[in-house]
Formats: sequence, structure tokens, C-alpha cells
Amino acid sequence: MNSKNDIRHYRVNEIFYSLQGEGFHTGKAAVFVRFSGCNLRCSFCDTDFTAYREMTGEEIIHRIKDYPGRFVVLTGGEPTLQVDDALLALFHEHGYMVAMETNGTRQWPETLDWSTVSPKEHVVVTWCNELKVVFQQQPETVLEHLRQQISAEHYFLQPCDTGDAEENKRIVAACVEYIKRHPQWRLSLQTHKITGIK
Repeated sequence: MNSKNDIRHYRVNEIFYSLQGEGFHTGKAAVFVRFSGCNLRCSFCDTDFTAYREMTGEEIIHRIKDYPGRFVVLTGGEPTLQVDDALLALFHEHGYMVAMETNGTRQWPETLDWSTVSPKEHVVVTWCNELKVVFQQQPETVLEHLRQQISAEHYFLQPCDTGDAEENKRIVAACVEYIKRHPQWRLSLQTHKITGIK
């Protein structure tokens, strides 16, 4: 019989039920499991890395089982630091489709159902279901290099939220014009912020 120390624990920052606010699955009911810890430190990150609860996979399932949605989004932080095949197998055993939002610096388990890469630096992955780049008026060469570096089924540009309304308007306008010139990309808006939901 396994001892408690043999059971894998995951550092979970929070679990909540809402709608996916960004990218391909926008508007879809989703259970969000946010993991604590990251290998990067981005200035616009919205996660408190100091807060987490250690949970087993079974405890995570017990926490989410009463939500009617069967779509789970693993996010962070950087979920690839913790998520393994055993956890994904447990989600699948209970009938969940599992998506992951990652910075692309580490490879995810092969049994993952959907991968969203939002690249920052030191990207190692070369394929994902969805590439979502935060648009900050980067040079065209930078954006097109990313599109060529990472093959994806879907390419999204998401205007950066600076916290300044006027600056945000300029960034959105520039993003829209960029997509009109480069129709390989699609626009992703943070609809959870627009609608005021979590």
C-alpha cells in the first residue's frame, strides 16, 4: 500500500469555474486549474506565485466534479512544471477534455487534448493547436518569425492590456490593422475582462 509520501501532490494556486475568455475556445464553459510557479517572470502576469495549496489528483477531481462543464483548462504560472501523464489520465478517466496554456519553454505530456502556446522567450516547442501571441506592436519580423517557428492549427494575436485606456485603444487599433494585412492571424480579445467575469 502506498504511503502518503508516495502520492504525487500538485501546487494549485486556485480552481474556479467560468468561461474561457481568450483564443479558439472563447465563450466555452471551463474549469480552470491554475498551478503555482513559473520558470519566467513576465511583467504582465496576473498570478500570485506565493499562494498555493498542495493537492493530489484525486483531490483536484473531487473539487471540480460538481461543475457541469467537462472542459478543463490547466494554466499558471507554467503548468508544464507540474502536469504529468498521471494527472491527465485521471482527468480523462472522469470524462474531461483537457487544455493547457503554456509559455512553450517545456514540452507537455503527449496525452494532452489541446495546447495553447503564448510564447515569451526560450521557446522549445515547434507545434501546438493554438499559438496566441500578446500583441505589443512588435516588429513584423518578430511576429512572422514566431509564426514560422511554431506550427499551429490556429494563430491569434491578443492586444496587450496595459492598464491605460488610451494606450489600449492604440494597441487594439494597431493589432486590427496588422491582422488585416496578415490574415493568417485572428484577433483574440480578453472577453472575461470585457464582460467583468473571472
